[in-house]
Amino acid sequence: MVRSWVGRQERWLLWRPFDVGPSPELRCKLSASTIHRWLDRAGKVAQETVDGQMEGIGATEEVGADGLWVRLRGGAQRVVLMLVDSVSGVVWPPVIALGEEGAEAWRALFERARSAGLELDRLRGVTSDGAQGLLAYLSQGLYWVQHQRCVWHLWRNLGRLMRRAASQAAQGLAADLAKEVKQRLLSELKALVHGVIDARSYDEAELALARLQAQASGAPLAHVLIEQWDRLLVYLLDYCRGLQRVSPEWYWRDFRLRLSRGRNHGAEQRFERAALLWAIYRNFTPAQRRSERKRHYRYPGQSPLQVAGAAPGNISYLDALGV
Repeated sequence: MVRSWVGRQERWLLWRPFDVGPSPELRCKLSASTIHRWLDRAGKVAQETVDGQMEGIGATEEVGADGLWVRLRGGAQRVVLMLVDSVSGVVWPPVIALGEEGAEAWRALFERARSAGLELDRLRGVTSDGAQGLLAYLSQGLYWVQHQRCVWHLWRNLGRLMRRAASQAAQGLAADLAKEVKQRLLSELKALVHGVIDARSYDEAELALARLQAQASGAPLAHVLIEQWDRLLVYLLDYCRGLQRVSPEWYWRDFRLRLSRGRNHGAEQRFERAALLWAIYRNFTPAQRRSERKRHYRYPGQSPLQVAGAAPGNISYLDALGV
């Protein structure tokens, strides 16, 4: 698209078929790899400015953590780990790790955030999925921090159990009757689980859990909820006010929409620079003002830095990097 506009070539000749194409020496030779090289240069600047990058921005006490697996050239796999302020949405500098099941990978993430300006002593709560490496690190290094289980991931796990229970209840029935029995049981189980997960207090959640246990097919679901009980309603505590119920997994949508993605990098170091650059881009970019059918924005028209009290004004992320 850029080549077409700059060089009056390629698509331009489809839009304006009576125009004459440019001579060979005037053709625009810009390519995707050129853009990647430019972005990588900006990523090197972002990498050099990690120390103290976010110092004095907001007072983060509640965060969300998540990881995204990517495949590099040659079949190598890495995971990019991200830490997000639950209130403002500010993304702290991410890290690239071999996996997310070990505590050391998450330790590196929090240490990088600390070097960027995050005060770990002020942290109160973390929202994430069930990554065992993060739980191990929290118990070892941040034992005072409460862990909130991501309810989206929890619902995904419970959904499998509910569908299995509905299939078992409909075995041996005629097709029409089996469909009706499945739908009725699924609706009943969903309502019971909603009563536990969306309870407004611990007492209300305990009563809803008792009703779920009393249901004929609810025992497996209740067992899963009991295992996660200490991490299920942490966001209701005054100590963790502002903590989100879901991990920041939706941020990866914006990450994938960027030109510089994991599949376009041949080395882990280059991918890390792209992730650091994306974090700065995300912090400077305002959310759109219009909500979508399934997507609503907490602070329409405001960037995470603006919500955190450090509005960038007319400065873009490229200006901040000196590009």
